[in-house]
Amino acid sequence: MSSTTTAVRLSLRSLREHRRRLVGTFLSILLGVSFLTGTMVLGDTLRANFDTLFADANAGTDVVVRSAEVLDSPGTPGGVRAPVDTALADRLRAVPGVAAAEPSVQGAGQLVGSDGKPVGGQGPPTLAGNWLGDSRLNPYKLSEGRAPAAPGEAVINRGAAKTGGLHLGSTTVLRTPDPVTVTIVGIATFGDSADGMGPSTFTALTFGDAERYLTPRGSGQAASIQVRAAGGIPQGELVARIAPQLPDGVEAVTGAAATQESTDMVSGRFLTMFTTLLLVFAGIALLVATFTIHNTFAIVVAQRTRENALLRALGAVRGQVLGATLAEALAVGALASLGGLLGGIGVAAGLKALFSVLGFSLPTGGMVITTAAVVLPLLVGTVVAVGSALLPAVRAGRTAPLAALRDTGVDRAAEGRSGTVRVALGALLVAAGVPAAVVGATDGPSVTLTVAGALGVLAGVVVLGPVAASFAVRTLGAPLPRLRGVSGTLARRNAARNPRRTSATASALMIGVAVVTLFTVFGASVKATLDATVSSSFAGDLAVTAPSFGAGGSGVSPKLADALAQLPEVRQTVGLGRGVARIDGHGRTLDVTDPARLAGIVDLGRVDGTLDALGTDGLAVSRSEAGQHGWRLGQSVTVGFTDGASGTFTVRALYEGGGLAGDYLITRQAWAPHRGQDSDTMVAVGLKSGVALGAGKAAVEKAAAPFGNPKVQDRDEYAASAAGGVDMMLSVVYALLALAVLIALLGIANTLTLAVHERTRELGLLRAVGQTRAQLRAMVRWESVLVAAFGTVGGLALGAFLGWALVRASDSAGTGSFAIPPGQLAVVLGAGLLAGAVAGLRPAGRAARLDVLRAIATE
Repeated sequence: MSSTTTAVRLSLRSLREHRRRLVGTFLSILLGVSFLTGTMVLGDTLRANFDTLFADANAGTDVVVRSAEVLDSPGTPGGVRAPVDTALADRLRAVPGVAAAEPSVQGAGQLVGSDGKPVGGQGPPTLAGNWLGDSRLNPYKLSEGRAPAAPGEAVINRGAAKTGGLHLGSTTVLRTPDPVTVTIVGIATFGDSADGMGPSTFTALTFGDAERYLTPRGSGQAASIQVRAAGGIPQGELVARIAPQLPDGVEAVTGAAATQESTDMVSGRFLTMFTTLLLVFAGIALLVATFTIHNTFAIVVAQRTRENALLRALGAVRGQVLGATLAEALAVGALASLGGLLGGIGVAAGLKALFSVLGFSLPTGGMVITTAAVVLPLLVGTVVAVGSALLPAVRAGRTAPLAALRDTGVDRAAEGRSGTVRVALGALLVAAGVPAAVVGATDGPSVTLTVAGALGVLAGVVVLGPVAASFAVRTLGAPLPRLRGVSGTLARRNAARNPRRTSATASALMIGVAVVTLFTVFGASVKATLDATVSSSFAGDLAVTAPSFGAGGSGVSPKLADALAQLPEVRQTVGLGRGVARIDGHGRTLDVTDPARLAGIVDLGRVDGTLDALGTDGLAVSRSEAGQHGWRLGQSVTVGFTDGASGTFTVRALYEGGGLAGDYLITRQAWAPHRGQDSDTMVAVGLKSGVALGAGKAAVEKAAAPFGNPKVQDRDEYAASAAGGVDMMLSVVYALLALAVLIALLGIANTLTLAVHERTRELGLLRAVGQTRAQLRAMVRWESVLVAAFGTVGGLALGAFLGWALVRASDSAGTGSFAIPPGQLAVVLGAGLLAGAVAGLRPAGRAARLDVLRAIATE
């Protein structure tokens, strides 16, 4: 019989006889592979759903005529294009092969529901446009009512109607951002049955209303012209026929190309970032599982020392013993990975539901499972299992035959001594990682150097774990002898008797807690920075806001600031809008405002030059931005706008920046000829002296109500709202990290279960000399708590350091605040200790149920 066959038979027999010992390993692999599979399935599903959405949106469009130039800038996915002349549609209809050509007016438009609250606007865009009369060009199909025919009439998608409690005949407000009163005359589906284009909302107006409310000039402009070919004419050929009819700066692309652009934009940006984030957390879960698997097999191999020695004495070679252990790991890994593939489908559905609950609605559609989403997780789970068991398997293969003739202590076999190589390697990693992280965080800063240093510190801490475990556990458990008597003393000694095992068990939890702490510290620092920004730069009393287009909404009407300024309670108001332009060859975001009024209500710091003299050809620039470009007061800068025009502007003021205002300020008069759909992101309000905050807020809310009920907040509320996204981000992170922490706790429970098995005789002797079942249970539970405390405290310290480094490294302007949230970290500490106690319940119960006489007789 070959050695391979013998190894397989040995491993299968061992699995049958000791299957309970590997339950924790099985579950760890299953959970990790489930998360990885779920991530890949969700990414593939979303990619397919978006592909279908964009394909359906352009299904009847053969050619799209649009502006040739696109202006990219931060916060504008896909860039901004200038509008095209609607009169061009008449010229295109005369081109041979064109069956239909319709201008498509598109912009931001947010419906107000029957309850007075805006519909949507938490990520997916809220869109408005004209109803396309050609049924094949229009992706929306009427399911109730009719198309809009008169001013003030609108068709809305069925999803928006359900969410907003709207129906045929309802009268509501559409924020464009100026409030427009509309009557719902039709409800449409996207395609034949979908409630909408994913979770976005769409309001269709008459062509005249769409021009009036959604285009900068009020008429004569459209976002694009949709063209349908006569039967049998290929899209490429129609593009060739249309191209000669187009003016300079306008291009024609096939409908297929436009669809692919939209798909690439989502897949290349949003989905790549989204799936990468999820894969990072899946990697963390698998890393934690690696510690659990390695620790389990290390203990199991130690417990089988005499068994393996007997096999060697009977003629088994090292390769057979090693192969048997690896075959066992392979079998467990393969079976658990297969289970993880099935669990991954549930995880994908759960992740999708989680993001919907937290406000990140994703497109609906059936699950898509690709070959890669099946093969890769299966391979990863199996490789992780075998790789984690490799060192214990090698140790098993080195078992000497003479070990069968002597009583081998499992603790000594599993632990050994922490050699000088481990100490030297760990010290080297920490000594190199800490300075790298500190230098990367403070000198530059450099995120890459900081991350490299952080990884070095993490690896060093794990390597040095066995060196620190005994001291740490004895220190953390110092109060136990006084609090729990003999049970506490024994729990402390048991946790410290095998530093390598304690460290390996606690390291999994340490990594999970460290990542939780890192994000907690980072989130608290971001919130502290936002709070400091509002406190230092916002000199007003109230802020009136609504979601901007980039966040899915329509913003605030530019007319609101002037309307609020008429209130007797108000001292001053100023609106702050956003624009995009090309400056120094790159897309930049402009703040569009009245700089003179802004300076009285938003603190710009020290201002050089004058804000009153910007006029129609002046810029105010933050001092840091001007320094990067070498600009001085009076210097000329070329500014290119989305409508294709460009002009020479003069730098007439320099200010501190870093607050509510961005790096560039421009007047509304300078922006007006080039703007698209105009909106403000915020209106800052200063109340007159002596006006109570509550009374002033009530007056502003009443005056703002006709403008679509935007949100009115005082300074504290505005600061908290600005940080609301951080809380949402942390909620997602905590939910994703819960799996890693669960795997770590499974490792603690599994280690204690195996420890109870190997200490059966010892536990029987303790019971024989008078230890009660309650004392035995307490001893095991407190041992679990001490291991969890070691991992939790170590994770808190490590995560706090890494959080500080990340905050400093990502703060290129040097204006951020570092904050340690003691309350949240105390909750993490308490949760870690409680989880340790819960993890010890099953092993403690099993220990307490041992038969005393049988336990004493166990070898």
